[in-house]
Amino acid sequence: MFYTGAYNSPLGSMTLASDGDALAGLWIEGQKYFAATVQGEMEQKSDLPVFARTRQWLDEYFAGGRPAITGLPLAPAGSRFRKAVWAILCEIPYGSYTTYGEIARKLAARTGKNSMSGQAVGGAVGHNPISVIIPCHRVVGSNGSLTGYAGGIDRKIKLLELEGVDCSGFSMPR
Repeated sequence: MFYTGAYNSPLGSMTLASDGDALAGLWIEGQKYFAATVQGEMEQKSDLPVFARTRQWLDEYFAGGRPAITGLPLAPAGSRFRKAVWAILCEIPYGSYTTYGEIARKLAARTGKNSMSGQAVGGAVGHNPISVIIPCHRVVGSNGSLTGYAGGIDRKIKLLELEGVDCSGFSMPR
């Protein structure tokens, strides 16, 4: 059984999902792959302690603070590969960004492989079930393109700008 709650953010309404103990999902309304990792029934239960902690984290973040990801119990569902990519996303510092290729190189090094597909990394980044907190918005194309945000490019730009990133040098995907 999964439980859901809501959060009204500057990006629009967000849905939170939990197994009762940890945060399993956080999606912006209209986001691609909305609730794709939640299996089974979902019941509305907004008063879970994990939801209160998540709302506090989001309030601090959207107010310009830098809340620690380590303060939240996260349990995103996915393959070992996707979880490894999401772990690397959590290492990208606030106000910074990286590329899909850099994540692929980092993951290849950690797993003892000669190389890793940037495209495969892009798929994992795009399927991140805990938007904003697991900061997939901090990943751009190697050519400076703002491609690949399941919540929409306009929201990606808002998140990067909130963190103080100058987006004027980035290009829009075709």
